[in-house]
Amino acid sequence: MLEKGRKYYLYNQPVDIRKGFNGLAGLVINKMGRKVTDGSGYAFINKKRTHLKLLIFEGDGFSIYYKRLEKGTFDHPDQGSEGDISYTKLLLVLQGIEVKKVKKKNWYKMPKIR
Repeated sequence: MLEKGRKYYLYNQPVDIRKGFNGLAGLVINKMGRKVTDGSGYAFINKKRTHLKLLIFEGDGFSIYYKRLEKGTFDHPDQGSEGDISYTKLLLVLQGIEVKKVKKKNWYKMPKIR
């Protein structure tokens, strides 16, 4: 379900986590202005930041990944902004890591040989 090559978007407002497929798809279309069937993943976090749902259209239908924390809260890395979130950042959010304090170091990249 979670794939590195997929684009992910994080909704910037708290969501009533009781919303199902149609309610979340409605937010993607009407509030985010995106096409819900484009193969991207759309993440939604509730007001208390204890529940997260990820909506993905997989070609033949929708899937929802749902995670509820028993203790602690999800970090909302870009509170107030709406847009894409990298696969790596999304995994960190799901693991309960505060993304704002994490810094990625520049690694050596092999030059392309012609």
